Amino acid sequence: MLATVLHKPGDIRCEEVADPKILRPTDAIIKLSASCICGSDLWPYRGLQPVEGPQHMGHEYCGIVVEVGAEVRNVRPGQFVVGSFCLSDNTCPHCRFGFQSSCEQREFMSGAQAPYARVPLADGTLVATSEVPPAGLIPDLLAVSDVLGTGWYAADAAEVREGSTVVVVGDGAVGLMGVLAAKEMGAERIIAMSRHASRQKLASEFGATDIVAERGEEGIARIKELTGGVGADSVLECVGTGESFDQALACSRPGGTIGYVGVPHGVSFDGQRLFFGQKRMLGGPAPVRRFLPDLMERVLQGRIKPGKVFDLKLPLAEVAEGYRAMDERRAIKVMLEV
Repeated sequence: MLATVLHKPGDIRCEEVADPKILRPTDAIIKLSASCICGSDLWPYRGLQPVEGPQHMGHEYCGIVVEVGAEVRNVRPGQFVVGSFCLSDNTCPHCRFGFQSSCEQREFMSGAQAPYARVPLADGTLVATSEVPPAGLIPDLLAVSDVLGTGWYAADAAEVREGSTVVVVGDGAVGLMGVLAAKEMGAERIIAMSRHASRQKLASEFGATDIVAERGEEGIARIKELTGGVGADSVLECVGTGESFDQALACSRPGGTIGYVGVPHGVSFDGQRLFFGQKRMLGGPAPVRRFLPDLMERVLQGRIKPGKVFDLKLPLAEVAEGYRAMDERRAIKVMLEV
């Protein structure tokens, strides 16, 4: 089959690879209904994290189960399923505590930018719908697999509540999903920090009440102005750079909470600043599996349309153009039709 392989920074190819096979009795093979490119895929593509030999890319997925291992009990061939980018057994102490992304058997999904994929720990990772959904819902259900689940975790970790004031740092796909999540959780004011007109428009559609285009000290001053000098109750950090973390810390009020889901690159903290700033912080890899049933149901009921975040759709064979478009910020998020 044709699949996406990263050979070195900037060198992404759609090339022939072996079809996936059941390797363990807890595996499942799925036929993907669609796949997509994640912002975190750009880190190795840009050379900002090591590429050790050819890497099979893709960790966001939904589709039809075609084969299961001998020990799989919760899903069966013919079912439509959505899974998390963090593979988990959903039974270990960390899973039962709601942090499946720290499962004692945790693996990270790969190879999903392809027509077929192997999903380890299928029983704990995959959630099936009662029936195969219509094609029009595929983008929305695909978004649940990672980008919506991650944005939702950012809002959950930031303790977004009814009537709260929220700042979202980052206008990529995860940040935009964070805006949607904050709206669903009842935030009264949602301030999206964005400098790009198309992303500002989508943020407003998802529920942003204010847009702040400034960055650095000017951006912080603008947030303080909008919040009467207080700062935000909840801040969603959805980038992962030193600048974005500084922005998040400065925009949060004393006693406020920062939910951080951007994979950190070049981030360090000043202990004195943390101590006297009195900010709560929770983040890391999103335990998407915890949220899957609820988010899938919201999509199936038509309450939310996270698939709007896909502003460019390409056939799998043109995946290299998809990476370039996201790298050059010509696209928010690229959906791959397989």
